[in-house]
Amino acid sequence: MTTTTTAVPFKVADLSLAEAGRHQFRLAENEMPGLMALREEFGPTQPLKGARIAGSLHMTVQTGVLIETLVALGAQVRWASCNIFSTQDEAAAAVAVGPTGTAEAPTGVPVFAWKGESLEEYWWCTTQIFDWSAEAAAVGADWDGPNMILDDGGDATILVHKGREFELAKAVPAASASDSQEYRVILETLRTSLQASADRWTKIGDDILGVTEETTTGVHRLYELAKSGTLLFPAINVNDSVTKSKFDNKYGIRHSLPDGLNRATDVLMGGKVVFVAGYGDVGKGAAEAMRGQGARVIVSEVDPICALQAAMDGYQVTTIESVLGEVDIFVTGTGNENVITVDHLLGMKHLAIVANVGHFDNEIDMAGLESLAGTEKVEIKPQVHEWRLPSGRAVLVLSEGRLMNLGNATGHPSFVMSTSFTNQVLAQIELFAHGEDYTTAVHVLPKHLDEKVARLHLDALGVKLTTLSGAQADYIGVSVDGPFKVDHYRY
Repeated sequence: MTTTTTAVPFKVADLSLAEAGRHQFRLAENEMPGLMALREEFGPTQPLKGARIAGSLHMTVQTGVLIETLVALGAQVRWASCNIFSTQDEAAAAVAVGPTGTAEAPTGVPVFAWKGESLEEYWWCTTQIFDWSAEAAAVGADWDGPNMILDDGGDATILVHKGREFELAKAVPAASASDSQEYRVILETLRTSLQASADRWTKIGDDILGVTEETTTGVHRLYELAKSGTLLFPAINVNDSVTKSKFDNKYGIRHSLPDGLNRATDVLMGGKVVFVAGYGDVGKGAAEAMRGQGARVIVSEVDPICALQAAMDGYQVTTIESVLGEVDIFVTGTGNENVITVDHLLGMKHLAIVANVGHFDNEIDMAGLESLAGTEKVEIKPQVHEWRLPSGRAVLVLSEGRLMNLGNATGHPSFVMSTSFTNQVLAQIELFAHGEDYTTAVHVLPKHLDEKVARLHLDALGVKLTTLSGAQADYIGVSVDGPFKVDHYRY
């Protein structure tokens, strides 16, 4: 573990990996035309100058290119990963060292992330992205926190809201018997904070101009806060930009799910029976990937529209209970809890593979499995565990039930992440530079920016757009330059 002894605070696994990470950044930049175009367009005007961004998002190579794009546009940044297993250590090292620094004299961005964090370490890292006292002291400022959040899953946002809630109550509640181990760690983290300061999170919340949220789970949390009237600042739902959800969620998982399965197990997927829980954008990509590998894919759904889509796409649609004993590989991607229960695990065939590509680990009842009497957990290799069950059978659980495409592999490829992260940068600019246009609610980026993101990625794929004539544009009631669809159009 390498911890800062320099002017740039950081904690990463090994700073000597920075050169390897820098090489990967260079290759990724070639595959991320949207981000590189934003550097060229906005670099001279510095629209993020003065922005202090607390970033909580998987610390991968692609995220490194995002971070350095934000910096190129004028922002100051602190970063942590949003998952205990998703960090690529060479990427974290390269971010800390920076493009012009060395391992001996790093000049990059404060980053607190390494692969294989404990829950306690994870939440410590998350608290670090909110401590800007060193940056404030360096310029003689009176602020000590960020003014923007870039989030993936909502952990950073929830920390601010829960911290403020407990400060106002002047107490952190005791954990209940039903609370997860992770929530217990959150409570202890905030209890320690409250003992040190009675208003730290309240002040931080007051200074934040807005948050941009990357993923479905985090967006759900934001809408819950807005519905309850407790949302503290404006939010942009990046996930529901078409160029995020219809690309990252579908085409990204289509690449990274089989990549993760191959690296974890080397099991042939052709001829296997694969069960995909959920047929949203992620589930669609997962099912397509597995069918492309020659597997027989079965889908489960609660939504009749998505179920009908799956059936019309040629998949068997049924409940997990009706096919439990015949499935070789289970994949969850619903954003819900307890999709696979302990009873399901006990009924699976010997050495069935259990994988999750939803944001949190509660899609599979890992807490129930860990507390089940008579089980034995055997590590096959990092993030691959054989759970020997009381029945005499065993199941293989990947990445402790967390995102296996990032825990067992390196996540989505650079090109598709460029579409997502271009949305993130534009959303950060919107909230920081035009915050007066956004109420304390959850917003989406306007259609013209969604189309802009798509345009920035066409040349790299050799796409030539057809141009409407003026008469054609008038006939369908749009501008020649777009937007071409109404806001509620379903792509």
